[in-house]
Amino acid sequence: MAFTLPPLPYAPTALEPHIDAKTMEIHHGKHHNAYVANANKALEGTKFADMAPEEVIKQLNDVPADKRTAVRNNAGGHVNHSMFWQIMAPAGKGGGGAPSGDLAKAIDGAFGSFDKFKEQFAAAAAGRFGSGWAWLCVKGGKVEICSTPNQDNPLMGEAVAGCGGTPILGLDVWEHAYYLNYQNRRPDYVTAWWNVVNWAKVAELFAKAK
Repeated sequence: MAFTLPPLPYAPTALEPHIDAKTMEIHHGKHHNAYVANANKALEGTKFADMAPEEVIKQLNDVPADKRTAVRNNAGGHVNHSMFWQIMAPAGKGGGGAPSGDLAKAIDGAFGSFDKFKEQFAAAAAGRFGSGWAWLCVKGGKVEICSTPNQDNPLMGEAVAGCGGTPILGLDVWEHAYYLNYQNRRPDYVTAWWNVVNWAKVAELFAKAK
């Protein structure tokens, strides 16, 4: 089955004012759509064409060398964005607030408090030079923060992406994710984004990853 563009789980206007509708429309309809099309083109005729995108990026080293960079960038972009849309929700309607239950305990255990976690995560997002992502991953049953360049994903493994584990929360810090609204103020975008994080979905991913 070729990769397909998943629909947004809410209207493009739903995350306003924190993420504007125009950015959502371009980000989902143009950028993510291009990753899907380019990944399908690169994988056509290979044994990877019928695999789940997460499985493809875990096996990058087995992808034919002449297709590997295109697959890394585009299948990576597809996996990253498919998760990104899911872990957000309209502010006050599933978005914002704080985690609870096992996820809250894991965050407190790893970082000392939710506020300290937010500080460290925001630092990883703001400190990523150029384009990339900040992640909260599950590794060995515990949670840790890391960041990757471009469309790399921790599922690609440490040797490829510079960090490993199963991502349960990811923030896109490519300029296309925020520039229309925030221009060069990436830290303001990160601060606003906490208002739309869907902690129930993150908790679900945490339970699965453990």
